[in-house]
Formats: sequence, structure tokens, C-alpha cells
Amino acid sequence: MDAQKPEMFLHAEETYRIQGAIFEVNRVMGTDFLEAVYQECLALEFTARAIPFVARPSLALDYKGTRLRQGYIPDFICFDSVIVELKALGDLTAEHRAQVLNYLKATGLHVGLLVNFGGASTARIERLAL
Repeated sequence: MDAQKPEMFLHAEETYRIQGAIFEVNRVMGTDFLEAVYQECLALEFTARAIPFVARPSLALDYKGTRLRQGYIPDFICFDSVIVELKALGDLTAEHRAQVLNYLKATGLHVGLLVNFGGASTARIERLAL
């Protein structure tokens, strides 16, 4: 990329690579599987494509300096910078988007991908940013 030209999106190259892995899992597996199946397949695809990731990391929350017992567990954090949350539903809702935005707030990260493998012939990916 030209050093003088700003990127259109934060972490554009990373999200492009993640999306390629998502669409490959969708191409091979199709629809109608449980979210856990897509998560396992995506971990294999990330590994095959040398995409660094942590699966199901625990995210701690604090309130006024006190660590809460409650926390969050996103499906993946890739490249130490992108949250990837998977669903296998007919439709995504505002609550699913809010879930990803809360993950971003909790981690201080700025980009999340909300992926839905259900309800259509191809995976749908929504990019959320803070």
C-alpha cells in the first residue's frame, strides 16, 4: 500500500484475510450447522492461512478499579486487533451488534466482525468499529 495514501478502514488487510477464511469455511460447510462447528472449522482455516488468533479468550471487566466476576468470551481475537463473533441464526439483531460493540469496549480494540453462517446460502459479515 502507498505510504502516502491512508487506508480506507482500520485493519483493512487483516479483516480481508479473516473474511477470506470465513468464506472458505462457508464454501466447504454450507449452512445449517451449529455455531460451534463453524468455530472449529474457522480455527482450522485460520491456522492453515497463518492468521494469528486466540479462540474464546476471557475478557475481564472492571468497575471503578474492581475486577468483576462477570466477563465476556468472544469467539476469536485475530491479529491481536480484530474481534470475530460467530452466529448461526436466521437473522442478526441489534443485541448481536451490541454484543460485539461491548467486546470492543472491554478490550479497547476498535474493529469487530459479526459473522452469521445461518439463514442464507453465504455467510454474512458485518464490520463494526469504535
